Amino acid sequence: MQDGNNKKAQELIKALGSIIQKHRKEQGKSIYKISAEAELPKATWREIEIGKNNFRFITLWKIAEGLDIPLATLINELTQELGEDFSLSDIK
Repeated sequence: MQDGNNKKAQELIKALGSIIQKHRKEQGKSIYKISAEAELPKATWREIEIGKNNFRFITLWKIAEGLDIPLATLINELTQELGEDFSLSDIK
């Protein structure tokens, strides 16, 4: 069951990274520029966009601020992307 939990967590991380990348590109910002504005290392930002970084909540908050969008927008888009039935409640 652990493998299934990892897959679900990875699905969430990849979906969120894709949403973050979409917003950055819509704003025409490079990773260099957006990471400087959000005060995050470029490598961290890139890892998040490609779904290789399971980051802390405070990092997500900084990302939203760097993108100049409400955190709720990212969460709402993530819910739409994953679907209302998506759940991590079985992950320990």
